[in-house]
Amino acid sequence: MPRATNGRVELEYETFGDGAPETVLLINGLGSQMNRWPADFCGKLAARGYRVIRMDNRDTGLSTWFGDGERYTLKDMAADAMAVLDAAGVQAAHIAGVSMGGMIVQRIAIDYPARVLSLTSIMSAPTGNVVATPEAMAVITTAPPDPKADFEAFVAHGMKNARTIGSPAYPWDEADLRERVIAEHRRAFNPSGVVRQRQAIGADGDRTEELKRLKTPTVVLHGADDPLVQPIGGEQTAAAIPGAELRIVPGMGHDLPPGLHEIFIDAITAAAARARTPA
Repeated sequence: MPRATNGRVELEYETFGDGAPETVLLINGLGSQMNRWPADFCGKLAARGYRVIRMDNRDTGLSTWFGDGERYTLKDMAADAMAVLDAAGVQAAHIAGVSMGGMIVQRIAIDYPARVLSLTSIMSAPTGNVVATPEAMAVITTAPPDPKADFEAFVAHGMKNARTIGSPAYPWDEADLRERVIAEHRRAFNPSGVVRQRQAIGADGDRTEELKRLKTPTVVLHGADDPLVQPIGGEQTAAAIPGAELRIVPGMGHDLPPGLHEIFIDAITAAAARARTPA
């Protein structure tokens, strides 16, 4: 796969639908690799007439990992995304991000407005001080079992976490969920990256006042049943961005199961359509 470079950081990315006139850049959440945007999802979005790019954030997947004590910010991660667009030959793109990825695309729209055609912020918030249930917060604060010591315990932990924050109306097939956990471990496993990414979220502070200055066509998508970033996060994001459309989905939690593919795609393409419609 191709790689982009931002200083010493190398970024793994993949494209779908090359040759399409407009590009959608997909950015994922805390500690999650780019295959959380499944190839099937990317193919469906490409079939709508877009070139689609998914990427591994720094400290995730096959992109550069950092060491203990090293720090970076969401501004750095936004710059990584711009490096990916540069490497792919894209001047401006529709950008969509989930959870931490939603925070990164908000930061991109603030810092690089000329490079953003539209914005889709999904299951995210304008600040890292999100409201979560205790069970959901434990998902991102409790270290997994050592997979070398007990791989089955590691897999069970990953599946339990996914179910805890998942979408009650759109549950994963158990076999598919197990395979996802195993495939992600097989591709890359860097739990310490989660700590540094959480620090980056905290360092970015509250983006509300900066979001109020945006002129970017925006759709905010959020699950009514999201236990990790509860719906107020989406409501605050939409309230901050002038003209943003808020979509609250009953039965949606904090994940992207197959049953939600079309709902996510409709939100992304609706934001793109807003960019083509005169205000």
